[in-house]
Amino acid sequence: MELLLVRILFVSLVAALGYSYPPLALAPLPAALLGAVAAAAVIAAELRLRRLSLGRLLGAVTGSIVGMVGAALVALVLRSAMPAGATATALQLFLLLLLSYLGLLVGAGQGSQLHPAALAHLFAPADKPASVRILDTSVIIDGRIADVAETGFLDGPLLVPEFVLRELQAVADSADSSRRQRGRRGLDILQRLQAIPALQLEIISDDFPAIREVDLKLLELARRRNARLVTNDFNLNKVAQLQHVEVLNLNDLANALRPVFLPGEKMQIHILKEGREFDQGVGYLDDGTMVVVDHARRAIGRSVEITVTSALQTASGKMIFGRFDESTPRSETPRSETLRSEALRSEPLRSDTQPGDAQPGNSPPREAARTTAQLTH
Repeated sequence: MELLLVRILFVSLVAALGYSYPPLALAPLPAALLGAVAAAAVIAAELRLRRLSLGRLLGAVTGSIVGMVGAALVALVLRSAMPAGATATALQLFLLLLLSYLGLLVGAGQGSQLHPAALAHLFAPADKPASVRILDTSVIIDGRIADVAETGFLDGPLLVPEFVLRELQAVADSADSSRRQRGRRGLDILQRLQAIPALQLEIISDDFPAIREVDLKLLELARRRNARLVTNDFNLNKVAQLQHVEVLNLNDLANALRPVFLPGEKMQIHILKEGREFDQGVGYLDDGTMVVVDHARRAIGRSVEITVTSALQTASGKMIFGRFDESTPRSETPRSETLRSEALRSEPLRSDTQPGDAQPGNSPPREAARTTAQLTH
């Protein structure tokens, strides 16, 4: 309300100024109308400038100043090369407007570079260019980016825009419990990334109010920053490739790191269920890869050693085919493991065993407590 009153007062003062001192030999009323129109144009420009980020605004001002300085230098040359007159004056004014306008546009477009991190990247050594990566919402909620970062495989700064933080906060405040849990997980992952000493996580304020979709904002930000976009979103990945934005997909990295089993190799697999074909069993690797085993229907519920026969890469993932030979040694069944543990519990302590020594039943709780302490601290 206060701003509205100030703007009305500003328009009234400019109109009164035009009425009292008519420009261009105009009558008082047309001069007052011209003043009101000029004041309205200034207010419209002010509303437009309020939407710009501080970086773009500083870039526009800096570009305009550089353009005016360049125009002044060119005018000095023209004064000595051309005779004074209307042509020289018009040419100098044209160059002043042209270079100021170009400086304004270029400065506003590159205004995101006017911050310490980006300036440091500009002066980085040529043999070790800084690799800037932008994280999107899906890869933060997924959480594996923190595991990769803790191994030291990520270098260079990781950028998280504020509009991504707002989206995470909206998900964390959702009424749906599943979405709320995912949003809170994403915020916890960001805290994990901030706690890694060797990693530079930066929250940036760059925004594009004219663009509503978060995915399109991320693509525009990656282009402006000349950065790579880290995502797990399949559709965003495809759109980024169409717009020539470099993308790092954690799912592609996970697929590349899956273990390779060649035909003839032996592997241990736990048979979980019956397969589609006769006498088949199905198991899964730790990464979710399906393993189809022939002659393993009778081995359901057991861990057995199989021989790999082939591997098939499909659109939905990788499948491994194997064969179970009844003559190969079988691993212990859960029942045999239970009998062994009961026998160990019922066996009395030997005389050379001290109360503080590790026993089979004491190791797992002690290991679990150690792991919990590491996660807490």
